[in-house]
Amino acid sequence: MSESGERRIALAAVAGAHGVKGEVRLKLFSESVESLSGAKELYVGGAKRRLLSVRDSGKTAVARFEGVGDRSAAEALRGSLVEIDRAALPPLEEGEYYHADLIGLQALDRDGHPVGAVAAIENYGAGDLLEIEFADGKRSLIPFKPGIADLEGDNVVLDPEFLA
Repeated sequence: MSESGERRIALAAVAGAHGVKGEVRLKLFSESVESLSGAKELYVGGAKRRLLSVRDSGKTAVARFEGVGDRSAAEALRGSLVEIDRAALPPLEEGEYYHADLIGLQALDRDGHPVGAVAAIENYGAGDLLEIEFADGKRSLIPFKPGIADLEGDNVVLDPEFLA
């Protein structure tokens, strides 16, 4: 959260230093470096920083931030999130959503009875999984696929066959 109460969205995490001039390796949470390169204001470890450069580097991205001029400063950022204010994200088309907007949504069964809430979104390569936290605190992963878990308004409607 920002000082104004605005929700921030994590776009990447700093995986470590790259070289000796203050560049950092980033683990991207999006499909490409374009999500970072278009941002005017980023927050690294909660501090506002200007992005000076970013490039794709195979499995990771390499970035340089204002105020990070050497390897020690870059290494000190290891584990920090690179975030953006939610309002700065591009508008969505009909039927599109950001993963962060799903977290906290109520999960209902097909009859409209509450079963829990979306606690997290995971993706291990085969598609998105919703982590549903039930009232008793137990959690279950449900495939986010039509007919199994459907986004309907401000709720996620689940097929009871997939509730463990």
